[in-house]
Amino acid sequence: MSERSAAPGGLALIETLVNTLDIQAGTDALDTPEVRVRLGITGDGVAGARELRESLRAALLAHAGHPPHRAVTPLGTLLARAPLYVAVDERDGAARLAPADTSPLLSRVAVAVAEALVAGTWTRLKACESRTCHWAYYDRSPAGRGRWCSMQVCGARAKMRRYRAKGP
Repeated sequence: MSERSAAPGGLALIETLVNTLDIQAGTDALDTPEVRVRLGITGDGVAGARELRESLRAALLAHAGHPPHRAVTPLGTLLARAPLYVAVDERDGAARLAPADTSPLLSRVAVAVAEALVAGTWTRLKACESRTCHWAYYDRSPAGRGRWCSMQVCGARAKMRRYRAKGP
């Protein structure tokens, strides 16, 4: 959908997960074994991955100032199921966030969100304002006010609709 470069760090995982659903084409990449393997989703974890994806999409829409696309489980509720702890390497004292033993995908998303919060990049990951798109993208604009995954596609369509609505 978008020509933008991938989100930085762990946000790329979230962007990839959210973008497994192509709303306009009506296709869901979570239906493919290749994508499930790449994301670490087992056969019985597909429903949970879809729930997580739509909760993430709602949060990304909120980052862009848009209401949720539909009722979803709050993202905080889902992430609470994946507690993190600070793991410290005894040899060099290096510390990192590590997931407790829970769902691998949910845990990886929880780590990505926590790291993005620390880095200050979490709210830069957004969902396209177009109702037929809602594609996740990383807003690299200086002011952080991006609205569409692609200015050439979704942005141009929105501007054309506004122009036509004004009439002659």
